[in-house]
Amino acid sequence: MRAQAPERASAYLDHAATTPVITDVVKAYSEELQLGGNASSLHTAGRTARRRLEEAREELAGALSARPSEVIFTSGATEANNLAIKGLFWARNREAKRPRVLISAVEHHAVIDPAQWLEEHEKAECVLIPVDEQGRVDLDALEDLISSDPSSVALVSVMWANNEVGTVQPIRDVAAITAKYDIPLHTDAVQAVGQVPVNFTESQAQTMALTGHKVGGPPGIGALLATRDAHLTPVTHGGGQERGVRSGTLDVPGAKALALAVRLAVQNQENEAKRLATLRDRLVAGILEVSNAVLRGPALNTREGSSPARLPGNAHVTFPGCEGDSLLYLLDSHGVHVSTGSACQAGVPQPSHVLLAMGIDETIARGALRFTLGHSSTDADVDAALRVLPQVVERAQAAGLAGGIA
Repeated sequence: MRAQAPERASAYLDHAATTPVITDVVKAYSEELQLGGNASSLHTAGRTARRRLEEAREELAGALSARPSEVIFTSGATEANNLAIKGLFWARNREAKRPRVLISAVEHHAVIDPAQWLEEHEKAECVLIPVDEQGRVDLDALEDLISSDPSSVALVSVMWANNEVGTVQPIRDVAAITAKYDIPLHTDAVQAVGQVPVNFTESQAQTMALTGHKVGGPPGIGALLATRDAHLTPVTHGGGQERGVRSGTLDVPGAKALALAVRLAVQNQENEAKRLATLRDRLVAGILEVSNAVLRGPALNTREGSSPARLPGNAHVTFPGCEGDSLLYLLDSHGVHVSTGSACQAGVPQPSHVLLAMGIDETIARGALRFTLGHSSTDADVDAALRVLPQVVERAQAAGLAGGIA
């Protein structure tokens, strides 16, 4: 008789990449998919679909303290970030020559790549705003970069919270600087919504990106919040939907699902943040106990004024003598799903640009793992990870030493 393979405990600890769709959202999405109707059509079915879309717009706006007219539905945050970065740049350069695009050195590639595309194709100058060792943007450096030649700055982009090390940025302080020089501010709030309080109006940003699949909504739907005085040149052209800046048939089911997911995430934010922080702290304590790993980013449960300095569900750790990819695959073989912050180019792992911007040595940065918790996370997930971590680290260190990693 053939022996059965040992049962694997499955622990999903990669919620910053995507999080499971909430059951109530699945139900609402499924029901909406069956209704049909093009929200741009003039007949009864179209007008009914339009009403449902506008209800979703109002619900989403209310959850994030925005006006319904400020909500532009997109296919996700990548499109929203592209629309903001390129749209603001083109609109600002119609008025005068403003080549500089200032972005934090730890932005997601959905912001970095559009800025670099503008540099390559539109004669823009992409300037990186430095950060400190915790990944927090240097406000003095930002002011110096702007004040040296404010008339040359098209826009500033600083993410609300970092997707790798979990650092929450001082968005209001950034906005105070950009407002002084009348420069539009864009913020990628993908990781922040549902984890920390997000108030679009109070942030004083002109544009803000978010997406559904990070908050319990479906993939393929997101939004750009844009104040009415934020001038955006369209990136795509067609039917002129969404204030004329984002053409395309409107995704009513997606909009309804996104709005519900965001509302639920915001409603539960305070209690969920406490629950996730408790799980995260136990996970970090266990990791540090079984290895000589180092927690990166702000210290646990620290605050910057009235705001948390770190996302409650984030634990980003470097393991000396290990390759992050080796750790990831070894954990995956035990049913524990995490991520590295590294990029892979031509099959060769590259250290995270976020860690390098924080001043972390390239060799150390290659041993990074990101553990992120979400609405479906439990104590059992933490237990499963900590149970297998000692043997995984031992094997990864042995492989690293054999490969010549210090």
